[in-house]
Amino acid sequence: MSEHDMDAIVGRAADQVNLLEEALAGLQSIKARASSESDQVTAEVDGNGNLTGLWMDDSISTLDARTLAALITSTTHEAARLATEQRTQVMKTLQDAFGTV
Repeated sequence: MSEHDMDAIVGRAADQVNLLEEALAGLQSIKARASSESDQVTAEVDGNGNLTGLWMDDSISTLDARTLAALITSTTHEAARLATEQRTQVMKTLQDAFGTV
């Protein structure tokens, strides 16, 4: 194997490592927020779907517990759905980039 061939292999490997590092950084930076239609509840989740923030307007005090629980759950679910879309995009970008390296 020639020195040129080895340089090409090392170059491709370095490119792939860079792609993986970019994807990892992208996955770690995912945050998605969603608010209820009434804006009484806002939820934020990370790229793994973990709840990282929950904000509630003072007007929630007028809601019964079941309604509030449903509002929190549906809002958090929407934030998780948005984070999943972002995660899917990062992974698609990585997959597409690997096809060109």
